[in-house]
Amino acid sequence: MDKYIYIHGFGGSGLGVKASLFREHFADTIICPSLSYVPALAIDTLKQIIEQMIDHSTVTLIGSSLGGYYATYLSEHYGIKAVLINPSTLPYETLQKVYGSAFNYYDESHFEWNEQHVHALREYDVQDVTPQQYLVLLQTEDELLDYRQAQDKFQDATVVVEEGGNHSYENIESKFELIESFAHRSSFL
Repeated sequence: MDKYIYIHGFGGSGLGVKASLFREHFADTIICPSLSYVPALAIDTLKQIIEQMIDHSTVTLIGSSLGGYYATYLSEHYGIKAVLINPSTLPYETLQKVYGSAFNYYDESHFEWNEQHVHALREYDVQDVTPQQYLVLLQTEDELLDYRQAQDKFQDATVVVEEGGNHSYENIESKFELIESFAHRSSFL
């Protein structure tokens, strides 16, 4: 049975807008956990979920922004597929901009984001990816990340670049069938 794990981005939650869209469409085949902002805790939670599911199901990760960075690490670690939505490729650089008090976009609660957290992200950096494990969805008008960095990193994977959009990835629901097709096939496109 195919199962999905949606991994939200920095300051996001498993109850956010995108997670809700995925939950509505994928119903009982998707888990959308709310993860800690602490990188090691987030990765540990995801590993526990994957390890509980992987013996009984085919697992596909779906990661957005920082969640895409985590999904890349976990995809390589477990040899499973990942769909990356406007993924962060260098969060240890881009998230230096938010040192201090950051907030959760779902409930606007605040948390402290510091140099230790950014440094911890480097531990999950993947230099060489296995291209066939990835479907990468990018929009060119991402206001937070340069889509070309992900396009370059995943150049040999299946990469779909859409003009316009934003960091949240406008109309993600239009890609649900593509995501399911990618997850179901042993070879894609």
